[in-house]
Parts: sequence; C-alpha cells; structure tokens
Amino acid sequence: MRGKQYHPPLKLTAPWEKDAGFGRKLKTYRNHTKIIAQPGIVMKVLRRKRIVLFMAYFLLLVLTMLNLANYKWTKEPQQCNHQMRSTTYQSRSDIRFLYRPSLAKKRQLIYVLTTWRSGSSFFGELFNQNPEVFFLYEPMWHIWQKLYPGDAVSLQGAARDMLSSLYRCDLSVFQLYNSPGGKNFTSLGLFGATLNKVVCSYPLCSAYRKEVVGMVDDKVCKKCPPQSLRLLEEECLKYNTIVIKGVRILDVNVLAPLMEDPSLDLKVIHLVRDPRAVANSRIKSRHGLIRENLQVVRSRDPKLRRIPFVDPGHKANKKDGSDYHSIGAMEVICDRTSRTLRTALNPPSWLKGKYMAVRYEDLVENPVKILRNIYRFANLTTNHDIESFALNMTSGSSSSSKPFIVSSRNATQAASAWRTVLSIQQIKQVEDYCHHAMSVLGYERVRTAGEAKDLSKSLLTHSKL
Repeated sequence: MRGKQYHPPLKLTAPWEKDAGFGRKLKTYRNHTKIIAQPGIVMKVLRRKRIVLFMAYFLLLVLTMLNLANYKWTKEPQQCNHQMRSTTYQSRSDIRFLYRPSLAKKRQLIYVLTTWRSGSSFFGELFNQNPEVFFLYEPMWHIWQKLYPGDAVSLQGAARDMLSSLYRCDLSVFQLYNSPGGKNFTSLGLFGATLNKVVCSYPLCSAYRKEVVGMVDDKVCKKCPPQSLRLLEEECLKYNTIVIKGVRILDVNVLAPLMEDPSLDLKVIHLVRDPRAVANSRIKSRHGLIRENLQVVRSRDPKLRRIPFVDPGHKANKKDGSDYHSIGAMEVICDRTSRTLRTALNPPSWLKGKYMAVRYEDLVENPVKILRNIYRFANLTTNHDIESFALNMTSGSSSSSKPFIVSSRNATQAASAWRTVLSIQQIKQVEDYCHHAMSVLGYERVRTAGEAKDLSKSLLTHSKL
C-alpha cells in the first residue's frame, strides 16, 4: 500500500445535471421535478393554454368568415342603393361600382338634352320643384371649365362618363375636375347649387323644404352650411327619379352606351327651340357665353363653305366679332341637332320608347298640358302646385332683362322677340345652318324682313317627330 498513489473515489453526475461538453448544470429539470411534484400548478398551466388556443382558433375562424363574406360581396354585382350606404366613400370610384346591375327597382333616369338659350333653365325648374326628383343642373360645366379650351365635340366622351357616374349617385367624379391643391368639393361647390332645391332644403339645409313649391333665393342658399359630397350622395340614394339637365351633350347618339346599359333606365327629353330665337338669345347674352361660344366654334368643319355673315355694305365694328361667334356656334349646334333628329325619326332599339321631343314654343303656349305630357313620360305625378308654378312662370307681364335668370315673364312674347331684333342677314345665316332641323321640327323659313316682322303670321307648323 505504501508505493501506490491514492485516487479519490469518482463522483458520478447524472446526465440531467450536467450539460455534455460544457459542464454547466441545468436547473430546468430540477424545477420541472418541482412542478411535477405540484400537480395543481400543472393543471392551471394546461387550462390557460387551452383557453389561449381556443381564443386563437375562434379568432381565426371569424377572420376566415369575414374574408369569405368580402370575397362573395366583391364577386356578386351590386347596385347603388340604400343598402350600400355603409360602403366607404372611396370605393365608389372603383370601376366595378359603375357597372353593377340592379338588385331592386331601377330608378327612373331622365336626361334633358338641349342647347344654350333654349329655355332650359325654366324647363329644369319643372323638375327641380318636384319633391320626388333629385335634380342636377349643368354638372358637365365643370368639365368644360377644367379642360378649356377643348373643343365641344372632343369633350363629349368625358361628359358621358360623368353622367354614367352621376346616375349611379357617385358624385366623387366632381373631384376629378377640382383645381390642383384645391379644397374638397362640397354641396355648395357644384355649379348651380345655390338654386338647387335638394342642396338648399332639409336635411342638408334648413332654409327650404323640398315639398314646398317655389323658387330658391340664391342669396339665402349661399348661407347654408357646405355639406360633403358623401351626404349629398346619401340624399341621391333616397330618390327614385334622377333628372339631369345639360347643354353640353350635343347629340343623343353620344348617350347610346348609357341607354343600352341594362342597369340604367335612362330616358331623354329633347327640348328644342326655334334656332333663330336661340341665336338672338345667344347674342343678347354673348358676354356670359364667350368661352362656350369659342369651344363650340372650334368644332366647326373648316372645309365647309360658308355664306358671308354681314351685309357687304355694313361697316364692321367690335360687336360683330362676338356676334359672329354667337351665330357661328349655331352651325355646330344645328348639325348635331340634325343628327339627333335623324336618329329619332328612325329610332334604333335603344331609343324606342325612351325619347320625347318638346318644343319650347308649345310649352309656353300651353304649359299645363305639356307639363302633364312630360311628367307622364317621366313616370311622375303632377299636382296643382307644380301646374300653377308652370303657369305663373310663363304668363308674367314683362320679359326678363337678365340672361340665365329664371323669372315670371311673358314667355310667348319672348319666344318671338327674334323676329323684330335680328337682321335679315343674321336670319338667313341661321336658316342656312339649321334648315334641316327647322324642317323636321316645324319652323318655317322667312323670305323677307317684312315677313319676319309680321307677328300676325305664325311660323310654327306640325313637327315631323
């Protein structure tokens, strides 16, 4: 024993107490041993885990159902109706929104097709005053102002696209023609808003009530609080009839895609007036139509031969320049009117039963009768108040000295005022531009200045429509 070296006994370490290769003790398993020794703690941990797993599964199930519902919604065609009021405002600009077939009864849509100075402001009031109608006055004005100096014909497509949105109560289209960096459009920012019964009446404004027939005072309506387009859209959705009056669609054939659209029930009321009376009114209001006259004249065909505008013995002056554009615009207007009339005389399937021509002269001569015919075509019901309004507005004792203002006047006298105001050269030029439209609509031509000034002779005959 003396020559042998002493070796201490080996101390064996269990593998769970020592990390192989590093000699670090793991306390985890000792703690685990303690946990196992206390089964109550184990059950509590397991219960918590089950609750967390159940909540996660439930949340996943809810999200899956919402995703499927959203997928189904976007796949199924929808229509702009009361059920869509919860849809976000931006979503209405989505292209799918524009072409959704109807889920409920279709709205009756009316477009008043006419031109400047045809009595269209008064005609529009016949719908603006109806409590069942959502009426818009010249919405395409915004396009012409924004895209100036684009010629009238080239702007037809943009005007039609705007109508497609408006008839679906999508007013966000106005934002496309807002000034860069400008404020968002409001209800009072729309052209003609301060004369609109919807904009100026409850619930958008407390100044008027839609069911009370009477003209709106623009000074009063200007004090109304500006409302968002979203609120105006919600008002639009409440109405079963939408009427838009415009002078910037020049030809009914432009509207063919809308009238063929099965999701839209669109009818056209074509308001016409003697082209010589239109030309006279355009000259009278030439300062308010300078931009529009230039845009229309720029659409003329430069290859066409044109007769001289003034008498060779007439001394030119500054007034002749503006008169030239006022009457020169009649060439484009009457050419496009003739295209509409040719289509109406031999209507395609998309126009049959959906077109009505109204002569302004017939309306002012017998306002109640013509009003009833118009309302019947538009599936509206007239009443005593609206009939009295039409009668009073056409039987005033004076003629208006201010263009673009609707007021009570002797409308029959105003309709024939051109006969004593226009020169025979001006009359002849308008007749040369508009002879086809005049023939179809029943407006007789004159041979001499004396014949024009003889107010005892009527120049109206039966229309061919």
